[in-house]
Amino acid sequence: MAKRIFVGNLPFSATEDQLRALFSAHGEVASVNIITDKFTNRSRGFAFVEMAVDAAAIAAIAAINQQQLDGRALTVNEARERSEGGPRPGGFGAGGRPGSGPRRGRDDKKDFNRPRW
Repeated sequence: MAKRIFVGNLPFSATEDQLRALFSAHGEVASVNIITDKFTNRSRGFAFVEMAVDAAAIAAIAAINQQQLDGRALTVNEARERSEGGPRPGGFGAGGRPGSGPRRGRDDKKDFNRPRW
């Protein structure tokens, strides 16, 4: 069974061929997917590598984690399953940030007991 590996702190200049060569030293690489921004098509700084054999994936994680690639220490670990979709906490909208509730008019802020000069 194939095992997915998360590769973080990836240099923006890294290519799929570089990652394939780096991981193939530890076993057969089934696929390499560098995640890119959908608007700029630029790398987002992380990728997923799928290895054909679980034992090879575990060996690759141990060997490549914190290894330098173009001056950056890679973060390599087993990929977690994607969580279910839906709203995430802390987003925009009501309750997402302080003061994001309903807008108040100017009259709500007036202090009628204070003189106006």
